[in-house]
Amino acid sequence: MKVKFLDLQKINQLYADSLKKEVNDVIDSGWFLNGGCNKKFEENLSNYIGVKHVIPVANGLDALRLIIRSYKELGFFKEGDELIVPANTYIASILAITDNGLIPKFVDPDPQTFNIDISKIESSITERTKGILVVHLYGRVCWSKTLESLAEKYNLKIIEDNAQAIGAEWNSIKSGNLGDAAGFSFYPGKNLGALGDSGAVVTNDDSLAKVVRAIANYGSYEKYINEFQGLNSRMDEVQAAFLSIKLFGLENDNRKRNVIAKKYIESIHNSKIVLPEYPNELEHVWHLFVIRSKNREDLVQYLKEKSIETLIHYPIPPHKQQCYNQYSNLNLPITIELSNEVLSIPISPVLTDEEVDFVIDTLNAW
Repeated sequence: MKVKFLDLQKINQLYADSLKKEVNDVIDSGWFLNGGCNKKFEENLSNYIGVKHVIPVANGLDALRLIIRSYKELGFFKEGDELIVPANTYIASILAITDNGLIPKFVDPDPQTFNIDISKIESSITERTKGILVVHLYGRVCWSKTLESLAEKYNLKIIEDNAQAIGAEWNSIKSGNLGDAAGFSFYPGKNLGALGDSGAVVTNDDSLAKVVRAIANYGSYEKYINEFQGLNSRMDEVQAAFLSIKLFGLENDNRKRNVIAKKYIESIHNSKIVLPEYPNELEHVWHLFVIRSKNREDLVQYLKEKSIETLIHYPIPPHKQQCYNQYSNLNLPITIELSNEVLSIPISPVLTDEEVDFVIDTLNAW
């Protein structure tokens, strides 16, 4: 048996007939950008998240870049300001900060949740700190009353990197609607994946939404009148149409992921493998199922021989990347430990019971 890490062909085949019809409808409409499909997706995602404004953009990195850039235009941020950010994250979280001339202030994660250790945030705040970029990593929401209190105490903006956790909840509030603004990614491999790159900014802030929408459209509120030195960051009509269709299957897909995650946690028994924590089932949508092992390379090779695909999220943390070598000497021991031990095993709504059992039995036999 071969178990794919993520079978995108099988996932999208569930929606194939509807997706093909939408392509034809978009072609027949003759309208390919900023049209009815975008407006429909904005409305659908707004209703799902419970948020006032949704601005579809080209990708998840742009979503974060646009939020930070817009806060600069509105006077909340300026070059040289600091944003608290988890050290254990994908590099896009950091790129969005530095692209805007701000400084990332790295904080180690909680080894149980993989998310930023909220108890370590306050000691990292300085007079230059203007915001916190929280990442709901691997699909687990990262939030607390303490986080809210810190933001209020120090007058900080909270930006959510919600690329991996669409559908997760904290106290009945969807991720993406917890902070001041959030960036979403709809990269094909996400829980809600397009058939290409796409993203969105969501917020309840009228002023921020207005500026984000303008900057994403060449800095223009009105055609040929450019108030900002903007970007071209737009979601095309085909992707918007696809995402509206797939959004209605998201809750069911997330439930399937949750069932698999729970079975993994209850059934994998191997002292050489550390399993992730299982929180309240609404707090985690299991974009990734990440285990840990001191003997990761041996485990990767063993699973490869057994035809089980795996990936490492992430083998090199951002502060150790060549492009950020000015941060390479930071003392972030938990981030380094995780980067040497984490391994993502297959989890998706199209995994069969037989495949799940095979993964479990194979890991238990290692």
